[in-house]
Amino acid sequence: YNAKSTPRVVLFSPIVHENINHKKVTVPRSGTGPVGERGEMIPAVNPHVPDGTENNVRLQQYTDAMKDVASDNNVVFVDLFSPTQKYWKNSETQFTINGIHLNSVGNRNVADLIVRNLFGDGEPEMNLGHLGHHGELRQAVVDKNWHWFHRYRTTDGYSTYGGRADLQFTDGQTNREVVQRELEVLDFMTAERDKMIWSIAKGAGAYRVDDSKAPPFIPVITNKPGPLPGGKHEFLSGEAAIDKMDVHPNMQVNLFASEEMFPELASPVQMAFDTKGRLWVAAWPTYPHWQPIVEEMNDKLLIFEDNDGDGRADDMKVFADRLHNPTGFEFWNGGVLVAQAPDLWFLKDTDGDDVADVRMRVLHGIDSADTHHTSNSFVFGPGGGVYFQEGTFHHTQVETPWGPPVRCVNAGVFRFEPRTFKFEVYVSYPFANPHGHLFDYWGQDFVTDGTGNVNYFAAPFSGHIDYPDKHRNYFPFFQQWVRPAGGTEILSSTHFPDEFQGNYMIANVIGFQGLLHYEVHEEDSGFSATEVTPIVRATDPNLRPVDIEMGPDGAIYFVDWQNPIIGHMQHNLRDPNRDKVHGRVYRVTYKDRPLSKSVDMSTASIEELLNQLKDRVDRVRYRARLELSGRDSEKVLTAVKSWVASLNEEDESYEHHLLEALWLTQQHNRVDGQLLRRVLASPEPRARAAATRVLCYSRDQFPDVLDMLAVQMTDPFPRVRLEAVRACSFIPSARAAEIALQALYYPMDKFLDYSLQETMRGLEKH
Repeated sequence: YNAKSTPRVVLFSPIVHENINHKKVTVPRSGTGPVGERGEMIPAVNPHVPDGTENNVRLQQYTDAMKDVASDNNVVFVDLFSPTQKYWKNSETQFTINGIHLNSVGNRNVADLIVRNLFGDGEPEMNLGHLGHHGELRQAVVDKNWHWFHRYRTTDGYSTYGGRADLQFTDGQTNREVVQRELEVLDFMTAERDKMIWSIAKGAGAYRVDDSKAPPFIPVITNKPGPLPGGKHEFLSGEAAIDKMDVHPNMQVNLFASEEMFPELASPVQMAFDTKGRLWVAAWPTYPHWQPIVEEMNDKLLIFEDNDGDGRADDMKVFADRLHNPTGFEFWNGGVLVAQAPDLWFLKDTDGDDVADVRMRVLHGIDSADTHHTSNSFVFGPGGGVYFQEGTFHHTQVETPWGPPVRCVNAGVFRFEPRTFKFEVYVSYPFANPHGHLFDYWGQDFVTDGTGNVNYFAAPFSGHIDYPDKHRNYFPFFQQWVRPAGGTEILSSTHFPDEFQGNYMIANVIGFQGLLHYEVHEEDSGFSATEVTPIVRATDPNLRPVDIEMGPDGAIYFVDWQNPIIGHMQHNLRDPNRDKVHGRVYRVTYKDRPLSKSVDMSTASIEELLNQLKDRVDRVRYRARLELSGRDSEKVLTAVKSWVASLNEEDESYEHHLLEALWLTQQHNRVDGQLLRRVLASPEPRARAAATRVLCYSRDQFPDVLDMLAVQMTDPFPRVRLEAVRACSFIPSARAAEIALQALYYPMDKFLDYSLQETMRGLEKH
């Protein structure tokens, strides 16, 4: 638009839905590139996503209608559907990530189609010769786009121009006035890079960008000054902080890693152990989000190794740098899924140097309104789904190849199948800020609303409810006394005595700063819990345990955010006392008991990994499932059949072994129907409950799913009936409602009552 004549309008049709589940692909890998450019994984045939046949009928209709409208209104129309449908079908090149979202090769191809449609086969006046993949002009455009993206989609938008922007701090200063100035700085930086683009395009050479002339930042005075000069806070060393910990009388704490040992370990937010037994940590020094000019956008994913087994990290590697707000991550398929709102990325090392050389965006549309509430607490479910959650203020909308966008407003838990690209809202509930999600030995899961440290048994409020409805008025499975929580874990380890096994651990960050734990009890169709002696209680005011996980050696590990200032509502986003330097990982062991033996599963055979699924320790089986997610599906499924046939039926854990096999077929999207029916009728009631959950998520593979659920509804074990009621919520039909109501013929309890009420509330709308 030139402010004089009428703007020129161009209508673009959609692209074809590419069939990627049969292609023989030979696509070159793109690198990670300069600032702002993102590399991509080599595309691969994916038989688990829709082939696009039905969708393309609809897309053709939309394309035809758009063409008619453009013609009637004398508007330029670019048909992208027809040429992509024609040429992509027989090409050995893959152009999309999942059939509908372009990869870098697809973007370049579509860009070429657009240019040729708008300007003909020749080049327009601007020198398009610079638009090559590595051209100087392209890099200038990428750089400008990167800065503009962080201007218009700034993370922490709720505190920049939303409901918390006008909270007042020292001298009445607000987030709005401080962070809006940062947007003005980004406006200036974007404009500078626009000048570079036009200078290169006109053949005048590269314009010298000068960000020093940007508007000055607005100084912020802390509202929590410390005792040191300049109002700074005092920090204990990682070792000295242990002296401020009151530790369980039979346990001891040692420092595994700190910023003194590894300066990159700044503001750690989540950790996890890989299949080699190494500790990975997401470090977030740009918290709460990147500040332009002042700092480099360079959050990291770090790998720590204890080579000599003394419980202290000896070596650290940077697996991925130049990340932004890596609020959570989880391993899968030999790589790692990393949250960088509004995206979820898949990173992988393909040449063995422990550095990510593959980066692919797999989901887009995850909200970033408040990084304190953004995607967190990633956990790999036993059936292969990856679960994560977000808090209030957020409006997430994710598009997948399976249908209309999935939406969630003001908090929820998500379930993503990276193999199939299925994405759904697992729990839609008005949480404040959920942090903490875990699965127990039998696959039952628990979700924590971190703000209030409110802990929920997940099954009753994880049934389907149509957007924008949300589940309401659910209750915790035990009463907490302190808040907030940063993470949870189940204590499962041969290193700790039997009386600790299965205890529910909570990392709490304010008031009580340390690790609480509870004995969990089965109660009716759900659970209850009783508090026991805390594991760690600290008096260091800066200690903030935000994540907790059992290590391969059987010890308890927890991450210390180590910051005098936390929270977004209590302090200005740019309070100068928000620490960006410190961070620790601590390790808790039981006195005078041998540690567990760590196993490197990355080199194990499929058969050896299957035998790891017999282990009683939860995280051993967890890592075995992670490793198997990256192995060839056909080989895994063939091995599973042989493994099941070889199991000893007299083994006291035989029914659980069958369940593990069933979960593995679910993970590889090939649920074994015969095995499913066997476990649905298992003599072990908790296995029957878990199998009912598997049936729920594989319902499209079983035409008689309602008949199968009707049988489960007659089960004498209440949790099986609970799972059947929950499963009915996903099948909008009168018969599903009738089956769910059969629960009333059996003894009810508060968990069943709630699940039935919510299932019927959802089904009544159909």
